[in-house]
Amino acid sequence: MVAIGLDIGTTSICGVAMDGESGAVKKVLNRKNDFWIEGESWEKKQDPEAILERVYEILSELNCDDLEAIGVTGQMHGILYYNKDGKSVSPLYIWQDGRGNQRLDDKTYAEHLNSYTGYGNVTHFYNMKNGLVPADAVGFCTIHDYVVMSLTGRKDALVHSSDGASFGCYDLKTNTFVWKDAMQPQVTDKTEIAGYWNDIPVSVAIGDNQASFIGGGGDDDTLLLNVGTGSQISLMNSEGRAPFGMEIRPLSDNKYITVGSSLCGGRAYALLKDFFGRVAEMLGTDADDLYSKMSDAIEGVESTDLNFKTLFCGTRENPEKRAEITNLSIDNFLPADMILACFNGITDELFEMYESTGRKCKRLVGTGNGIRQNPKLKSIMEEKFNLKMQVPSFTEEAAVGSALFALVACGKFDDLKSAEGIINYENI
Repeated sequence: MVAIGLDIGTTSICGVAMDGESGAVKKVLNRKNDFWIEGESWEKKQDPEAILERVYEILSELNCDDLEAIGVTGQMHGILYYNKDGKSVSPLYIWQDGRGNQRLDDKTYAEHLNSYTGYGNVTHFYNMKNGLVPADAVGFCTIHDYVVMSLTGRKDALVHSSDGASFGCYDLKTNTFVWKDAMQPQVTDKTEIAGYWNDIPVSVAIGDNQASFIGGGGDDDTLLLNVGTGSQISLMNSEGRAPFGMEIRPLSDNKYITVGSSLCGGRAYALLKDFFGRVAEMLGTDADDLYSKMSDAIEGVESTDLNFKTLFCGTRENPEKRAEITNLSIDNFLPADMILACFNGITDELFEMYESTGRKCKRLVGTGNGIRQNPKLKSIMEEKFNLKMQVPSFTEEAAVGSALFALVACGKFDDLKSAEGIINYENI
């Protein structure tokens, strides 16, 4: 019994073939998502048809005789428009798109909707006001919803509440939008099948945050840290409210998670790497394999008193905030201190979110390449959160989470908790 999970990320597209009984990941395929469309400096757009073509290439390579289910996840918040035939008629406006920060009268577009820039309804609101909604558009959805539409032949999107809520202006209790527009999709909070691809059930797509939580084996006592382009903390929520600056997001079937999101995370470390690369270029020296060289530079360095707030992109509540490096001295103005301080900054931002929840989780799970490829960051997080970190034995947690979700949707497991029971970890 094999389930395929597909994850359409911001910079890469991944597919996994997972054994639905042992939990073993049999095959992993990663392809670049570099299908950017140029625009204004604050725009972040991608080509949905090029992404879709790459997804089909991956699916073709993973397809097998004992395939039982297909799950799909991807980058949340962003939207594309589709026509009455279920075909895309616009770019994909991704979660990093900044049109919501532009001004409309005395407020930003995001402030008009009491939401955040990059969120689907804010993006749509801006496009409406500026005549950018295609004339033949009948609706909008995420890129992973669009993949499901294409696979199953659906003409309209069935969006899971994990993604519906990511558009903003959403009431979790009623699973409806509080700011209403005819373009908004139908939403379900169920673990269900959206349709079939070559007689194989395809589940409704889910958000990558929720998929990673499932793929990490999240439960009532688990704190999940994810460090990718951005970074997040996720933990189960039963109270129906979240601290300021954090969100409650639907998981599925009336279950929720509290989520705190950093807009940079691993991107902050990538920016530091790019800075070192420019210095190397200026000096006319080798700038290859910088991540490895940065890891070597902090080998044996245990601490630094350099402070590095890694808010290069601000926060969702205050996009004008910026990164800060403070307490510089003649002793710590060094590359190793800068690297270590960057890891501390990424960790501190997440820990402040965790502390604001008032929760004391008993289990720590780490996901994302930022943690997996940086042992020093992992150890810093373990010390800060005072918990040993478990890391899944596979590298693509979101794709695996979507596969597990699909196995539940088609009845192979009774619920998500049962499906998560087959997950294996590197260090239990």
